[in-house]
Amino acid sequence: MRVFKSVTARELFKRVPTLREELWGEEFWTDGYYVGSVSKRGNWDVVEQYIRAQGMKSEEVQLRLF
Repeated sequence: MRVFKSVTARELFKRVPTLREELWGEEFWTDGYYVGSVSKRGNWDVVEQYIRAQGMKSEEVQLRLF
């Protein structure tokens, strides 16, 4: 995952030079990541909840999960 994030961020910064200026701290990706499987019987709500929680403080996310 670290390699994927590194390569994609580098490529995005190369293709969109103004992107680096728009991001706080010049970081494209957050530190963590989510890995899960979703199938016909999977729970899309869990994935959607994870995506919506990106950028929130952990205390805010914790309150929303329960």
